[in-house]
Amino acid sequence: MNESGVLKNQIAGWRILAFIIVIALIFAFYIARLFSLQVLGFDEFISLAEENRISEISISTLRGVIYDRNGIILANNVASYDVVILPANLPDDPGEIQEIYRQLAEIIDIPVNSGEVSPETPYVPCVSEHGITQIADYGITSAPFRTVKVKCNIDRTTAMIIQEKAVDWHGVEVEIEPIRDYPTGSLTASIIGFLGPISQFEEGYYRDRGFIPNRDKIGYAGVERYFEAVLRGKPGKRVVEVDVAGQIVRDIHPPIAPIPGQNISLTIDTRLQDATEGILLGEIGGWNAYFAELRITSGVAIAMNPQTGEIMSMVSFPTYENNRMARVIPAYYYNQLLADVRDPLLNHAVGAELPAGSVFKISTAVGALNEGIVTPEQIIDTPGLITITEKYTPNDPGYEREFVDWNRAGFGQLDFLGGISNSSNVYFYKLGGGYKDEIPEGLGICRLGTYAHAIGYGELPGIELPDEADGTIPDPTWKRINHGENWAIGDTYISSVGQGFVIATPLQVLMSAATIANDGKVMRPTLVREIVDSEGNIVQSFEPDLKWDITQDPVIDVYNEPTAAGGCEAKLTGEKIIVEPWVIQKIQEGMRLAVTQGTLSIEAVGFQNVDIAAAGKTGTAEYCDEFAAEKNLCKPGDWPTHAWTVAYAPYENPEIAVVAFVYNGGEGASVAGPIVRRVIEAYFELKSIDVALGNQ
Repeated sequence: MNESGVLKNQIAGWRILAFIIVIALIFAFYIARLFSLQVLGFDEFISLAEENRISEISISTLRGVIYDRNGIILANNVASYDVVILPANLPDDPGEIQEIYRQLAEIIDIPVNSGEVSPETPYVPCVSEHGITQIADYGITSAPFRTVKVKCNIDRTTAMIIQEKAVDWHGVEVEIEPIRDYPTGSLTASIIGFLGPISQFEEGYYRDRGFIPNRDKIGYAGVERYFEAVLRGKPGKRVVEVDVAGQIVRDIHPPIAPIPGQNISLTIDTRLQDATEGILLGEIGGWNAYFAELRITSGVAIAMNPQTGEIMSMVSFPTYENNRMARVIPAYYYNQLLADVRDPLLNHAVGAELPAGSVFKISTAVGALNEGIVTPEQIIDTPGLITITEKYTPNDPGYEREFVDWNRAGFGQLDFLGGISNSSNVYFYKLGGGYKDEIPEGLGICRLGTYAHAIGYGELPGIELPDEADGTIPDPTWKRINHGENWAIGDTYISSVGQGFVIATPLQVLMSAATIANDGKVMRPTLVREIVDSEGNIVQSFEPDLKWDITQDPVIDVYNEPTAAGGCEAKLTGEKIIVEPWVIQKIQEGMRLAVTQGTLSIEAVGFQNVDIAAAGKTGTAEYCDEFAAEKNLCKPGDWPTHAWTVAYAPYENPEIAVVAFVYNGGEGASVAGPIVRRVIEAYFELKSIDVALGNQ
């Protein structure tokens, strides 16, 4: 204040100006921010608010049902009763809540308190082992207006008891959801497969299609996996408005109902499947009892209609119980299956790659006769042993190598039919690799390969299963890539009898015999008859699929100098030929002779007691895998053997072709032969029953 009593500003003018500027800047900042939020970001924040207010709920769908050819259910959906808690409906009194938990725990055998939900031990519906309190608390903190599962798949009686008490137990409910059920269980598990949870790798794909991890399941094996897109259906959807607590206020749009999955009818006859399994396991068990040890550890038996390619039974032993995986896949059980060296999770009928042995001689026979390597009447000397000069290159001086017959005494003089019916190794060694002046030029590996491919070997059969394998039909290029050495003449000899590098699946072996039975027509094997929607309308019918007819379609490659050294590709002329129909007829005659006079005519096989004429081929395949080596069984010149037999009937108009494979079974005819014969008998017995009942 100055002398006149007037207040005098002691604050410097620049300070006032600075203060005003700061205030102005603050106001400007908030105004700009407000403008950004209310004007520039209006659409974005409205969208975010709508996302918080609007929620999409996925409505689960029903998976399609799988039937056999006669309408027997192989996979369907059954009701599962789940005990759940809706946290928002729990009483306000903590003491009352604990009393509900205590009473509930006594009924469902779940502790009131156990563990804590954490990133290390997360809550997983139906799987995690938390107490009722911890599960409810998790629901309270995550989504109080959504139910959390306490225990799943309780029995119906317990579910009814809880529903009665739920009148007083506020917040406790019983939900019903469908789970997969496999009425035929392990009998068809290797075909049907099982379901499993959506993996993290596939989560994005399935979320985009309305599926929810930890709720929905997808096919993990078999038909369930192969036809996943057909069976799974399409989830429905609700678009709802929710409040800040997550409670549903109203539906924004009318709910979209889920679309059930389509149903599949298979070609399998469950009755024949049951008979086939009993026959296979009975034979394996009988031989193991005879040897007084677990010698035979696995096996396969398949029955097919050779004229249509329909698979009527397919048994892979060992297998698993897919019902144990209906709700969850138990870790201990799954690990037990994975640890089993016999690989029960694999369908060995389509996925096991095995030495084919003498059943492969059908390929050599077709090629040798069609290429004029031998004539039907030509007599070939078949001693118990022949010696050749093994060479890797034309100028290689080589060394002497012996090739023995399974009949060490030899068969003497054999014509073409005798070679097939007696399955003489020496006979087919000579056809494949040639032998001195007797057969100056053999078939050779290149031509052997093209004939093998033509009747079903060396490529995926195309059956509707995810684990099918293509086997191996070797050639010089394949050997250089995989073994780093040239093709030797001895490789051709050993391949001619289905040994060495030749690898095949049981289904491929069956296809080769079915092609002969079907007069040269190669049918794609199939498990599916038709696909039907949920209202019973046929969506797709599966007609017999002819891949090719080797007597009409030129599928046989022609080679220039087919037995010369070098890769097969360089020798291709570009021409293709057919197999003459008379060649197929001669193979059929040889296979018929095997049943009447040859390897399948022995009393132990029992075909002489069958009224229906059959034709077939036996196989005894040497092997030396890691299991045989571990037991010191791989002795030079005396390797252990697998047993094979393939046959079809009736001979004149085949309705069924059957293959049996028995791991470490020894001699093909006496071990695998009876299995094939009894499956054929079972088929015709079932057919006679159907005829008598008017079912056909």
